[in-house]
Amino acid sequence: MATVMDIRDLCKTYVVDKRQINVLKNINLKVDEGEMVAIMGPSGSGKSTLLYSISGMDQPTSGTVVFDGTDITSVNGNELAGIRLDKMGFIFQQMYMMKNLTILDNILLPAYESRKGGTREEKINKGEELMRKLGIIDVADNDINEVSGGQLQRACICRSLINSPKILFADEPTGSLNRASSNEVMDEIVKLNQEGMTIMMVTHDSKVASRCSRVLFIVDGNIKGEYINDTSADEKDRERRLNNWLLDQGW
Repeated sequence: MATVMDIRDLCKTYVVDKRQINVLKNINLKVDEGEMVAIMGPSGSGKSTLLYSISGMDQPTSGTVVFDGTDITSVNGNELAGIRLDKMGFIFQQMYMMKNLTILDNILLPAYESRKGGTREEKINKGEELMRKLGIIDVADNDINEVSGGQLQRACICRSLINSPKILFADEPTGSLNRASSNEVMDEIVKLNQEGMTIMMVTHDSKVASRCSRVLFIVDGNIKGEYINDTSADEKDRERRLNNWLLDQGW
């Protein structure tokens, strides 16, 4: 299977009050096409920093991140912005949407900004197709305050997919949702992965992580452990096994 992302000797250091804080310490990691990887760890362990550093949202202090054949740590700002817009999708815990736009227009915004081709009508059709696929086409013309949290997060998934990315990054995508909405959103994310989408997500929820193919456990900026989920086991069994492993890691 082809490697979509190759991270080597990745470090991230901050200086606070003349004191050096090493948030990431020589991270080495490969992500293959079609994988669904969860990043877990205690608060302050560096998991979100890792996600931001490998997706080009934050500049690492040292190391390389080769994504789709390009070292994104060495390209200029405009080229990096283009790569992130055209080849990466992002879902966050806080659902950043423009208040003055409808749900559909929010979904279409990255498509209008993208360098990828296609007419306006084709982009609108794709946005509507994604909304139909995720079961929210009936709220296309609604304002963002006229839908439920689960609907809004599914709209964020549609927006992240509008430019047909090679990888989807998610930072606590179910963190602000109730359990029912969380299950709905995870069902959609799992479907995307089953269709071939590569996904990396930060989560504190072992139920969410148990649905991923691989789980990385980070402590103090280092990957302390790696767990491969048994996808043939039923959901409750996967969650139980993962929880036992997490306890062994000091979760």
